[in-house]
Amino acid sequence: MMRTRREMLTLTGAGLLLPLAPVALRATEKPEPPRNDDGLHTQPWFHESFLDLKEDLTEAEKAGKSLAVMFEQRGCPYCKEMHVTNLSDPEIASYIQKHFLVVQLNLYGARTVTDFDGKELEERALARRWGVNFTPTIYYFVPPAAALAGKDGGSAAAWKLIGYWKPFHFHQTFAYVHERAYAAPGGFQKWLGERAEKLRAEGKDVRLW
Repeated sequence: MMRTRREMLTLTGAGLLLPLAPVALRATEKPEPPRNDDGLHTQPWFHESFLDLKEDLTEAEKAGKSLAVMFEQRGCPYCKEMHVTNLSDPEIASYIQKHFLVVQLNLYGARTVTDFDGKELEERALARRWGVNFTPTIYYFVPPAAALAGKDGGSAAAWKLIGYWKPFHFHQTFAYVHERAYAAPGGFQKWLGERAEKLRAEGKDVRLW
């Protein structure tokens, strides 16, 4: 989806996200993942949810995982790129499956979702409640589930990813949440730089851009 110039400058100035326009969509180079009934690209390991988010987080907690709620929409080229490039990467997919349950929601969908505070809304109404304006957008929730009681997901999320991020940044966002690094001073950008240096020292190929 389109961003305002101010939003793009904010994100790129922080070093968190490259401008969307120069992103080379490589979807035609790899097979497309299947689509669900709403026409969204999907992954076979996405969580089969009854759309009660507190229950989903409780289930994740019992498995030693966190919860990621992913908003997408039909026809979104950046959602498609996320699936074809990021989520098709075995290392990224394996890491996410190991540490997260992923629930996929439709920005304009009509399924009923129960928020953490017990309020029931259609997907599109939940997206408005949480302030979702772009796709993909991913909200991350960490246990204990009891700590989120009475809160809406928009205010209860530990972290949020907006828009398409390239594979390294995308992968490390999940690591940032899993390791609870968001609670440390300095923020994501500082943590990401230190993470990249550590991985390079281990001889790993790090491609920030």
